[in-house]
Amino acid sequence: MERTRLHRWILAGALPLVATVVFGGTLSAQTTEGQITFADDVATIIQENCQICHQPGGIGPMSLTNYDEIRPWAQMIREKVAASEMPPYAYDRDIGIQDLKEDWRLSVDQIATVVSWADQGAPLGNVANLPAPITLPTPEEWRMAAQFGPPDIVVGIPEVTVPANGRDMSFGPLMPTGLTADRCIKALQVKPAGGNARTVVHHANSTFQVAQEDGTMSRGGRATEYAMGKFGEVLPEGVCRTIPANALVQWDIHFFPGGVGAAATGEAVSGNLVELGIWLHPEGYTAPYEQDLASYGESSGELIMPPNGSTMTVGYHSFDHPVRIDQFQPHGHLRLRHASLEIFYPETGETEVISMITNWSATWHHSHIYGDDAAPLVPAGAVLITKQWYDNTADNPNNPDPAQWVLGGGRTADEMSHAWIALTHLDQAGYEQLVAERERKLAADD
Repeated sequence: MERTRLHRWILAGALPLVATVVFGGTLSAQTTEGQITFADDVATIIQENCQICHQPGGIGPMSLTNYDEIRPWAQMIREKVAASEMPPYAYDRDIGIQDLKEDWRLSVDQIATVVSWADQGAPLGNVANLPAPITLPTPEEWRMAAQFGPPDIVVGIPEVTVPANGRDMSFGPLMPTGLTADRCIKALQVKPAGGNARTVVHHANSTFQVAQEDGTMSRGGRATEYAMGKFGEVLPEGVCRTIPANALVQWDIHFFPGGVGAAATGEAVSGNLVELGIWLHPEGYTAPYEQDLASYGESSGELIMPPNGSTMTVGYHSFDHPVRIDQFQPHGHLRLRHASLEIFYPETGETEVISMITNWSATWHHSHIYGDDAAPLVPAGAVLITKQWYDNTADNPNNPDPAQWVLGGGRTADEMSHAWIALTHLDQAGYEQLVAERERKLAADD
């Protein structure tokens, strides 16, 4: 396939912004006629996009399950929605691939509807037109259960106490899975326990280990990664991320006493604070290619910020075989503001921006999962470029103290620079087959 054709395919899902759409005070006059009401227009938007977090006991700072609860917050909802701060999914609308699975962003029309409703005084409308309440999974339930049923394997941790304040804590128990044969994974979700536990689990990474006859452990591949706010991973069809027989899960957990974010209570929390749910493909399921999840760090750019300063890091990663990028998640702490994923093609000298995340927040890590027909196909020798920008000034609303020197490190007060990227590892024949299939679809669309 010509590079221009592949470039066109990769960006075919991009959603350009209409120049006349303005998320400011004049939006309602430009986009709507007549009255917008909660019952007819807004209730369903909030049900489908907000209540999963804004429910009693949820991670949201207030409950938004009915009009009486929502009406006092109408203007704040307007501001957050207009600024694309809520739902929290900091992925640019006008740069890179826009065909994403588990995409939390409201559409331009939905944003216009909510803003217009608030500008018109947030009217209730005809209560007879209110949608029926929806059944929401509680924070203690598996969010993927509605799609896949209960997990096939649940791996927890021993009971631990995280105090109300103090230094960052690390916890790395080794826990059995009970699996007796190699299996392919369909989906994974790390679930912190309810209440304040969700705010004290900074990250919870999991790796498979297999005991050897000599008593040593052999690494069996990454299971998954969790950081605050992450939903989980759903693997594409036709690949296998293997959980080995007799595998144990090696946890790497970082707790932050007191918690981080608006929902943090600053209280001590105890118990079995983290669980990993694993959904498996049926026995006998096979796939032609392996998929893995790995951390890709910076190659240049010094991760050090003076008071009221900033910095940028860049990482370069290439492979001697073709790959498909299935998902991308940047990671940082309180000073990370923006991140991008690019692909450089040495044969043509062209660089494509695949994803751009602006106004990133450490309390909402998202694994951006590309659509089946949009996941980038990367030829052997092409270079993945990860860029991350950091802001240690008072202009960064997440910065707790711009007067501090900030260095790279594992504490919440430090910074990190890497991206979690899930790759399907292809051979040349498989790469050419996928490229040809996309070329046929592109020709049919023309």
